[in-house]
Amino acid sequence: MDLKYVEILAKKSKDGDNLSKENLIEEFRPFIRNLSRKTFIHGYDKNDIENECYKNLFKCLNSYDLEKHRFVAYATNGIKNNLNDLIRKTKNRDNSEGSCALTLSDNLEDALPSNEPNLEDMLCNECDLDLLKYAIKKLTKEEQELIDFIFFKNNTIRLYSSLKNMCYSTAAKRKMEVLKKINKIFSSFNEICVN
Repeated sequence: MDLKYVEILAKKSKDGDNLSKENLIEEFRPFIRNLSRKTFIHGYDKNDIENECYKNLFKCLNSYDLEKHRFVAYATNGIKNNLNDLIRKTKNRDNSEGSCALTLSDNLEDALPSNEPNLEDMLCNECDLDLLKYAIKKLTKEEQELIDFIFFKNNTIRLYSSLKNMCYSTAAKRKMEVLKKINKIFSSFNEICVN
């Protein structure tokens, strides 16, 4: 692409010369074809993307100021930015259109989320909570304090280690040992339930 020639075409096109506009399209055709081949936009085929690029080329031509910068850089950036905006817009629309969209069928109540809590989930969560309380009661006072400090009060191991005047690695190791102990209690409870 000859930059000086494109600048001349842009100036003539701005003045209303239709032949210059056609020549400008021919100059940008390889760039637009290459860009549209590399770009995927949901709901657009290659020709749609090319047409969007040409539309944006003329939009850039209308808003172009001859004294400020070169037209080639201005137009290529404008075309790329327009495609990025299209990608962003279609990405947000993807979930409500196309094959992922909700279809009306006999089992619609299974597909729609319910605001009512699921009884099975509530019972499972309650059982898990009871089992966790039981497992924590089986721990020593120091282990219970560690679990409470890190998991229930959302503090870090580093803070725990500095408050207890111990090495960070020792506190981390202690935390892992306590979690293994709780896991062992859970596993033994599951074995009892299965048998």
